[in-house]
Amino acid sequence: MTFVVTENCINCKHTTCVEVCPVDAFREGPNFLVIDPLTCIDCNVCPVECPANAIFEEDEVPEDQKHFIQLNAELAALWPEISNRKDAYPNYEKWDGIANKLALLER
Repeated sequence: MTFVVTENCINCKHTTCVEVCPVDAFREGPNFLVIDPLTCIDCNVCPVECPANAIFEEDEVPEDQKHFIQLNAELAALWPEISNRKDAYPNYEKWDGIANKLALLER
């Protein structure tokens, strides 16, 4: 089992989750983070640290977000590892809770 970053992280990208990951499973894109399913050890630390509530265990990903399981795996293979906290995306507050942000994802 692995954890999955979902839509609410788009244009938010807090990195408090990155700081607590014991295996450096996070990968960073321009305006989104993903978790590498091959690296994640299912430790359950990152969801608690995510202020956007955007991280779910794979079996608990909401039905309308299931496509993010494959998206995390795909992008994790392309994006670089991130292991240190950075500033959140500019104006992240206005994006919190906004639905249908997938078209805004920058690859």
